[in-house]
Amino acid sequence: MNPEHRKKWLEKRKNRQQDMKAEVLLPALLSGDRSALSKAITLLESTASGDQIEAKSLLRSCLPHSGKSIRIGITGVPGVGKSSFIEVFGQWLIEQGHQLAVLAIDPSSATNGGSILGDKTRMQELSANPKAFVRPSPAGASLGGVARKTRESVLLCEAAGFDIILIETGGVGQSEILVHSMVDFFLLLMLAGAGDELQGIKRGIMELSDLLIVNKAEGENKSKAQLAARSYQNALHLFPPNPNGWTPKTMISSSIEAPKMNLIWEQIEKFWKHTTENGSFQAKRARQEIKWFQETVIDRMFAYARESKEARQDQVRLEEAITEGKISPFEAADEWVKKWIVNH
Repeated sequence: MNPEHRKKWLEKRKNRQQDMKAEVLLPALLSGDRSALSKAITLLESTASGDQIEAKSLLRSCLPHSGKSIRIGITGVPGVGKSSFIEVFGQWLIEQGHQLAVLAIDPSSATNGGSILGDKTRMQELSANPKAFVRPSPAGASLGGVARKTRESVLLCEAAGFDIILIETGGVGQSEILVHSMVDFFLLLMLAGAGDELQGIKRGIMELSDLLIVNKAEGENKSKAQLAARSYQNALHLFPPNPNGWTPKTMISSSIEAPKMNLIWEQIEKFWKHTTENGSFQAKRARQEIKWFQETVIDRMFAYARESKEARQDQVRLEEAITEGKISPFEAADEWVKKWIVNH
């Protein structure tokens, strides 16, 4: 690198570091500046130690301004039409006067770590709306990691003035469980005639849902969707009662033919009224906060312990012993934790 290029690079780096300071980002973020919010989330996602210090400072300052939104999780199998649904639903919410943030957890490639960051392409109108903020988040190798960053991003979005936060899952594996643990209302999109109605594979996710929508109910598929919705409603009655006293509903929807987003929002408002009046809304938020604390403690303890070169070497030794059948994974874990966490 020649001296002139190096000078420009150093100057650009210095400006970037200044722009990413918590004290610089905070006032812009609290005023609702989308660019500041994007930079703040990038700061959260950075693994650089200096960025992590600034991110913690920023989160601490934003905490008193958070918590004033309705957090809605939206999930469904790939191809169910989540992005199209969010595009239409999001535009409707904005027309009603809401400030909307969409955090989309994208599935990542298990082989190369690449992620399908296509949400801004699929939600073109919503992404261009000045009252909306759309942010894809690559899941990477650790869903636990993306869950933590998404939770923190929610707090930043709330501090920036967004009163509706939609979190879209990739619809794969454990992502639904993780998203359910960070939202107030869980919306499940299903398809009619997909061959999986009422099968056990969906039971666990159905039990988590507060509203089940059979999507793509248009044209010849409308009657199938109505039949599937009735079947799902009957199945929901067989599940144990929800501790919050809410009975999940089923509906049909289409992002093409006269979408009735007001009926969907009506259910969310009824849920919010019901759960705030009986205290379960606040209780769920409190449980989530405690769970986030407990999970973060475990993550941080492991991360801090592995800062030691000897601890990393001992981990490699135990992993080799496991693969050679000399020790069970559980015994190895006990040994490592006692040595590098309990006794340190």
